[in-house]
Amino acid sequence: MRPSGRDLSEMRPVSIETGVTKHAEGSCLIKMGDTHVICTASLEPRVPPFIKGSGLGWVTAEYGMLPRSTGSRMRREATTGKQGGRTVEIQRLIGRSLRAGVDRVALGERQISVDCDVIQADGGTRCAAITGGWVALRLAVNKLMKAGDVITDPLISPVAAVSCGIYAGQPVLDLDYPEDSEAGVDGNFILRGDGQLIEVQMSAEGATFSRDQMGTLLDLAESGVAQLVEAQKAATA
Repeated sequence: MRPSGRDLSEMRPVSIETGVTKHAEGSCLIKMGDTHVICTASLEPRVPPFIKGSGLGWVTAEYGMLPRSTGSRMRREATTGKQGGRTVEIQRLIGRSLRAGVDRVALGERQISVDCDVIQADGGTRCAAITGGWVALRLAVNKLMKAGDVITDPLISPVAAVSCGIYAGQPVLDLDYPEDSEAGVDGNFILRGDGQLIEVQMSAEGATFSRDQMGTLLDLAESGVAQLVEAQKAATA
């Protein structure tokens, strides 16, 4: 029995509310169970120096957790003068995951910055950030297309992510914090809506895993991502 009472292959309730901020070209509040993340996408008429003049667009991301998004207050990273290693790793993951669903030629030489701010954490924050980040990105691109600034839709496919792991010896989908903190194997799966894999992060957290078990977790992830993609499409329709 999972702590939440969910079936092994059952996702937490997912909701996506769009237009949650006034100024960003795209924004949403995604809730995956008790993990809540605000995602915004900002259009910027510039690109990083290393692609300037290439005609290619760029999508980048930043990620952060509010001080009381967890059970005890965390210090803001700004007070320490630098971002932690976990933060840097996650925002790089979000950026490269979203870029995998973008035709950068069609986007043109502009940048879209996606900011993901965790306001409440209960496991799977990076997965929620990627899934909500794509929704914010989709809404920002819609504005570009409506204004006629891009002719061809630069978004190839939705991008979504879900966690899977082995908890109490059983493969489970969409780990919450009680499961994530005690899972023998923990994994994050990022896929496009067309089924193409973008990234798989798996690690033994106290128990090794077999190739067959990895395949089972991937099957669960594909099912979970399919559900998330439907939620993304419904939110941006």
